[in-house]
Amino acid sequence: MRKVIVQLLVVVGMLSGLSEGLIAQAEVDARLQAKLEVTYVQWRDAMIKKNYQRWAFYTASHRKIAIKNRIVSEKKAFPGTLFSVPVVPPTLKGLKALRVSSRGATATAVYFGKIDFGVGGDIPENLLVVTYVNEAGMWKYSEVDFIRLNELKDVRAQLKAGNLKYVNQAAFAPDGKVPVKPIEVRGAQYIAKVYVFCPGREVRMKVNKVSDHRFQNTKMSEVVIGGAHQGLNEVQFSTKALEGSTGKEALSIRVYMMSAIPGVAPVKVYEYQVPAEGVVKPFGSGNFMVDEKILKKMNGK
Repeated sequence: MRKVIVQLLVVVGMLSGLSEGLIAQAEVDARLQAKLEVTYVQWRDAMIKKNYQRWAFYTASHRKIAIKNRIVSEKKAFPGTLFSVPVVPPTLKGLKALRVSSRGATATAVYFGKIDFGVGGDIPENLLVVTYVNEAGMWKYSEVDFIRLNELKDVRAQLKAGNLKYVNQAAFAPDGKVPVKPIEVRGAQYIAKVYVFCPGREVRMKVNKVSDHRFQNTKMSEVVIGGAHQGLNEVQFSTKALEGSTGKEALSIRVYMMSAIPGVAPVKVYEYQVPAEGVVKPFGSGNFMVDEKILKKMNGK
């Protein structure tokens, strides 16, 4: 497969921290990019037009199960609420492809630019990473990661100047491993969510040995697949500093129980928190109890 290798050079001293004035290489497979973007455009169009059949056709098998699991874990109907999302999937128009490559039956496309989720306001440049899986000879949409660079302003400046060293990390390359299809869950006894604030870090979590989560340089929450259950619940996590970080950023990992009663605030049942300049564990584990005391709080008592 023909590949276009983009190599950029800068004059020594234009950007701090660059050895011998060379900007790192980034690989863009133009033919692969065209195929992947056809899939993404069709998937995005299905989301916007709420077309379930088209969505199912262009979405990888493991992702379809994962999405269904998330919806039923919030005690919602599937596919009825599939398209009830708060933002519009971003268009690729106007974004610059920095790295597009495949390995085995997996592919990754990395874009840089003003990524528009349709929420308005001033949009700074950030990274969008779209992954794909090849099924029966066709590329299917797998996942999209939005990497906010507000806490990595030096990285943003380097990318704007053409220094692609940051996206040459292994984390931005396909690994050739097709994601395993998750176990299908029927629902949840109690709705729970994980919340992570991890500037400059990657955090991986697992709740009750079923619900897997991965966060990169972000502040966001995700529903716990299979929910929480009465009694003891388990939490495991790992952390890793990303290139461009100081390794001393603050970190917060939490689990909340969600009340079914309107107006009742989520109940925090687990927390691992480290302030800026603190020492962050590379691995950690813990648990939380869902008992009568927690259930009373969820009922607003």
